[in-house]
Amino acid sequence: MFSRLAFNCAKQVRPLVVAPVRHSGTEAAASSSQLMTKVAVAAPAASRQLSAAAGDRPPWEGPERDLVNFPRPQMPEEPGKVRYLFVPEEWFDFFYKKTGVTGPYVLGFGLFNYVMSKEIWLIEHEYYYVYAMAAIFYLGNKKFGKEIATFLDKEIEADDHHFEKDRLDKIANFNKSIEDEKTLQWQKEADKLIIEAKRENLALQQEAIFRERAMFAYQEIKRRLDYQSQKQLMERRIAQKHMVEWIVAHVLKAITPQQEAHTLKKCLVDLQAMSAKA
Repeated sequence: MFSRLAFNCAKQVRPLVVAPVRHSGTEAAASSSQLMTKVAVAAPAASRQLSAAAGDRPPWEGPERDLVNFPRPQMPEEPGKVRYLFVPEEWFDFFYKKTGVTGPYVLGFGLFNYVMSKEIWLIEHEYYYVYAMAAIFYLGNKKFGKEIATFLDKEIEADDHHFEKDRLDKIANFNKSIEDEKTLQWQKEADKLIIEAKRENLALQQEAIFRERAMFAYQEIKRRLDYQSQKQLMERRIAQKHMVEWIVAHVLKAITPQQEAHTLKKCLVDLQAMSAKA
């Protein structure tokens, strides 16, 4: 990444080429002064161009980003100003434009009176611990604030130095890895034929497996279709048998005893008539 960044910076910065030209007298002095002026103007421009390429436009950002209206956020070296250990100075500035100096104090005191009068904040035994803790923090800040800030600044500088060293070590390791990778790529160029042969073998194996699975699928589908055909035939037979039994049962249920007796009498009469004719 940093090698590409340096290469892009080197392409953007053009060195000055000065050709020796013979002049005489005042012309030589004038030309030399003009040359020194060009060098003095070109050097800051080149440095600004290099810094713009290296810091303002990293390689992972596209050229369409508007760094003027939408700059990248930066971590401030010093914390923002506060009052009373924790209230930001911007809060007071906001009220100063609208209510004057006493605005935030009146708002805070009025809000405190409101929560107390409406019993939103109840006074208990632990309430007085707030004032005690505030006093402890205030006195601690007055007495040990500078020493703690100096100690933390030293720790931050040590951490920054450690991170910078770690970054440089990683860059060196990445460059070495790039060189090793190029060497391996050069060594692996002879393996192209072997890889191609292995690909052909794999293609043949895949074709054999595909044909085997296609035959298996054909057999399974044929077996299931035969099963469905036999199942439908059996269901049709069972439905036909059930329908016949259902019709016979309902016909027998529809015959009443009177109809049955009447039918028997009629059959007897018919038989007697047939026997008389015979």
